[in-house]
Amino acid sequence: MITISRRRFLSTAALTLAATRLRGHSQTPAVVTLPIPAEANGPHMPADFVGLSYEVRELTNPEFFSAKNTGLIRAFREFSSHGVLRLGGNTGEFGWWKPTPDAPEPEHPKTREVVGEPKADYYPVTADAVRNLAAFLEATGWTCLYGINMGTNTPARAAEEAAFVAKTLGPKLQYFQIGNEVNLFYRHLRDPQTWSPQTYLAEWLTLVRAIVARVPAARFGMPDVDRDTSWLLPIAKAWGSVTNKPHVITLTHHYYFDGPPSNPEVNVPYLLMPITMTKVQAMADTAAAAAARIGIRVRMTEGNTCYRGGKPGVSDVFAAALWSADYSLLLASNNYSGINLHGGTGPIIASGLGGVMFGDEVLKDEDAAPAEIASHPHPYYSPIAAFGSEYVLEPVAYGLMFAGSFTGGTLIQADLTSKLQAAGVNAAAYAARLADGKTSVIVLNKDTKNDLSLRLDFAVSKSGAVSIETLHAPSLESREAHITRAAKPERLQDGKVTVSVPHASGLRITLV
Repeated sequence: MITISRRRFLSTAALTLAATRLRGHSQTPAVVTLPIPAEANGPHMPADFVGLSYEVRELTNPEFFSAKNTGLIRAFREFSSHGVLRLGGNTGEFGWWKPTPDAPEPEHPKTREVVGEPKADYYPVTADAVRNLAAFLEATGWTCLYGINMGTNTPARAAEEAAFVAKTLGPKLQYFQIGNEVNLFYRHLRDPQTWSPQTYLAEWLTLVRAIVARVPAARFGMPDVDRDTSWLLPIAKAWGSVTNKPHVITLTHHYYFDGPPSNPEVNVPYLLMPITMTKVQAMADTAAAAAARIGIRVRMTEGNTCYRGGKPGVSDVFAAALWSADYSLLLASNNYSGINLHGGTGPIIASGLGGVMFGDEVLKDEDAAPAEIASHPHPYYSPIAAFGSEYVLEPVAYGLMFAGSFTGGTLIQADLTSKLQAAGVNAAAYAARLADGKTSVIVLNKDTKNDLSLRLDFAVSKSGAVSIETLHAPSLESREAHITRAAKPERLQDGKVTVSVPHASGLRITLV
């Protein structure tokens, strides 16, 4: 069932852009009928599907992830009452475990300094920071994916850290992630002549077996590659020959829409083109095939719009909300277990990028005043922006929250996006049977000019009320986003309802 849906998605995507252009500047709303089947025959969307990703280096400030940081706790709880915090990122390969205040810094291996890769800037991860993290997770109701250094670590230190983390976080720890974007280690951390999925797996197993010796019940995600999911299949094939297999519960990878910020093609129109989701589908096909071979699911553990800190005017505007909603629901329809959008504080993100926040350079090139640069979230793609002690949910977070209304439900496979695209509409749609038994549909109209008149035909004969929620902002370029419930419900007549989805907005229609 999923394969048919994917094929239709891919076959119509190329036609969509042309059809959208043909509609051009027409102001007449496109009228499309979408039949919504009664059977929920797609993947289950876990209750903890949505999450956020931060650099491990944030732990160098023990007060950041702590019960004292009430502003960040409030923002996390607003974002989700049961989300997943992933700790990893570029900086993760240079952290060293410091179990006691007087523990000496170990000797570190030499690494190559490469332009565009993080410098070997080592920092300690302390026991106090982990204790505070446990209190933060308790206060938010979240769980954690904890990243441990693979690039410059030893099995003994990895095992010692893992043992303390497992004991301290307890049930708040979902699993350990060993290594970050390991397929790119050849650039600065490993010999490019010998580094491969096979050599990675052998080294990973050495670290993991040391951890399991200390934490027998430890669970793991792997391999946390970047968007190049081609690494996943050879690892999945080799997994069958591994003896005494560690408990791996998910395959993991990252995905950023595009970059770097200086690229002029990284703009709002390109972000919302159907072709961007066609690329996501191709990536998901590879990842899902590898996961199926092992009998597990996939989680996208780090990603966002433009990589290297994001691009002002793209990553921090309402267009990013429509993108993140569409992106996350497309992954959910491909049986992903969750998604973590990357963010954090500016200095920490910059430290993983060689000290440069690239979006600032973009604004400087555009002759932006220092005050304008400072008023943007840092990094520009951060779902939760930090302005001093104030934490603000950014548009990209609202898109994931909007999609997160399906969590706990089961998706309905109905080729809805394909039907919209075949009608020449730059829009996407998804349907689910929610945990409470209600049927809900999300429609994302990514068109910059044209509204959509949508007739939903539910496979029921009843009449009654239909609740409506809207994801909206004044424009695609607005530095704000809102999710609003309509004061007056629409009416369902014999299982059918007609709604208008304005351009540059999202609509969620739920049978009451």
